Amino acid sequence: MKDRARIHVQAGGGGDGCMSFRREAHVPKGGPDGGDGGRGGDVVLVCDDSYRDLEHFRRQSHFRARRGAHGQGAQRHGADGETLVIPVPPGTEVLVEADGTQHDLLRPGQRAVVVRGGPGGRGNRHFSSSTRQSPRFAERGLAGDESWLTLQLKLLADVGLVGLPNAGKSSLISVLTRATPKVADYPFTTLTPVLGTLHRDDRQLVIADIPGLIEGAADGVGLGHDFLAHVERTRLLVHVLDLAPLDGSDPVGNFATVERELALYQERLATLPRIVALSKADLVTPEQGREARTRWQERVGEDIPVILTSSATRQGLDELATELLRRVPVLGADDDSGGQRAPTGELDARTGIDDLPEHRVFRPAPSRGFRVTRTAEGAYRVEGEGVDKLVARYDLDNEDALQHLERRLRGLGVIRALEAAGFEAGDDVEIGGVVFELDP
Repeated sequence: MKDRARIHVQAGGGGDGCMSFRREAHVPKGGPDGGDGGRGGDVVLVCDDSYRDLEHFRRQSHFRARRGAHGQGAQRHGADGETLVIPVPPGTEVLVEADGTQHDLLRPGQRAVVVRGGPGGRGNRHFSSSTRQSPRFAERGLAGDESWLTLQLKLLADVGLVGLPNAGKSSLISVLTRATPKVADYPFTTLTPVLGTLHRDDRQLVIADIPGLIEGAADGVGLGHDFLAHVERTRLLVHVLDLAPLDGSDPVGNFATVERELALYQERLATLPRIVALSKADLVTPEQGREARTRWQERVGEDIPVILTSSATRQGLDELATELLRRVPVLGADDDSGGQRAPTGELDARTGIDDLPEHRVFRPAPSRGFRVTRTAEGAYRVEGEGVDKLVARYDLDNEDALQHLERRLRGLGVIRALEAAGFEAGDDVEIGGVVFELDP
């Protein structure tokens, strides 16, 4: 299972506007009729329940949407570029590295626009006026946004199995469900989370086998952060505890180690409902097993069930499955077996996090304005996203386009700011990587 990926996405560029004049027989003064360019296609991530991991991004990591078509004469607009849709599994967190925007895609069908297509350029018909009746320029379309995306999958499981390496979690999930994790007699056999589905009483529970935690996992020791991220959205934890560890370690200390790492990683994990599954009961005598269950029940309290289990003999597995179904509430109806439901508007019953709108977006405020600086060569440089895009719109070798650009810059206050910085006629000005002369 692949739970992390980094991909590059690029939206489509906008089509150029058209410079055209209407020419028809017996139609005097046809005038400009250049059409607008089409908008470039966006790149959209869609939460798709048919995907369970990010494995499909191993085969492709670069995605590019189609650009908009150019405008044509007779006021014909170019077609917009087609939106590029990229499916991701439920539980995917997305970081747009270009601007820090974050998306949290949880429910199937949710969509997030991660990069937007460039706008198309306007045709020359937009620039005609009473004083300029034959504009001989049009706007260029702008390039689409592009960025690297960091994707992280946090499993949307009902139940998470946690415990030290080789505690018996993989064996347990393989018997409870149809999952087929690798099972061996050495630690860290499971290197990636494994999902399985428990079917019983016309219900299904998704169970996640979280790879073994070790001391220091909350601080990133080993693959701690990668493993712990997958228990954030579970609704119930089953702490699998080896009754007779092969390394001779103390089960009490082992239990405390895992619980401490869960609490250090996230406060919510310390308050999640628990079940303690004492594993490998077939390796001790029945009397030792009963005594161990009694001691652990006294240690953890009556609110936390303690169940003696063996994956080899299936001892206690029916009891464990029944307890899982009882303690995990059903969405949208009361649990007949006594389980309590999360109130609407407080916690989402599947994800265990605050009830969400269509999707959560954290987007930094866009930068505004511009600033004027002086280069080492004595030229003036104007920096700002808005003015960069404005200059990219026009062909600076076109005299009409350059005059129009100067009027736009003057209206934005750029000329006034240059004059305040000491700009004089004949000085070079750099905007958006282009150096040219402006009239003060």
